[in-house]
Amino acid sequence: MLRRKPTRLELKLDDIEEFESIRKDLESRKKQREEAEVTAAGEEAAAMALGADHKSREQMINDRIGYKPQPKAGGRAAHFGTFEF
Repeated sequence: MLRRKPTRLELKLDDIEEFESIRKDLESRKKQREEAEVTAAGEEAAAMALGADHKSREQMINDRIGYKPQPKAGGRAAHFGTFEF
């Protein structure tokens, strides 16, 4: 059910120019970011090849996503609470 007539939107030349300039700016930022990632990945691969900072694949993934696993408490008491068998 329409209560009023739809509003007509008109696209002006200034709007198109502004859109194009913003789009070009975003594309250039994206290219710069991709280039930076490629160079960082190349440096990281070179460091791994040299063995300077050798980490397991799991540790590298954890570092990348910011996960810091806590060591689990050992022993049977940890599995069954405070009960001793």
